[in-house]
Amino acid sequence: MTKLEKLLEKMANPDTTWTWKELCSLLKKLGYTQEAGDGSRVKFDNGNATDLINLHKPHPSNEVKAYVIRQVREKLQNGGML
Repeated sequence: MTKLEKLLEKMANPDTTWTWKELCSLLKKLGYTQEAGDGSRVKFDNGNATDLINLHKPHPSNEVKAYVIRQVREKLQNGGML
């Protein structure tokens, strides 16, 4: 099983926790580029305006909040990537 397959499987499970590094890795493997915004704001762009993902980098911990993962999961499902 590839790392991408493992991350996609993890994304399908709503009870998992994610680190910022894992989430960035998944989005990069799905063709997104990471663009810094103001402060802790980060954009993930894959060239399609409807698939743009805007997030805040988690701080002070590195764990991504559950509601953020739900939003990313919905965006990926709507874009046909999950």
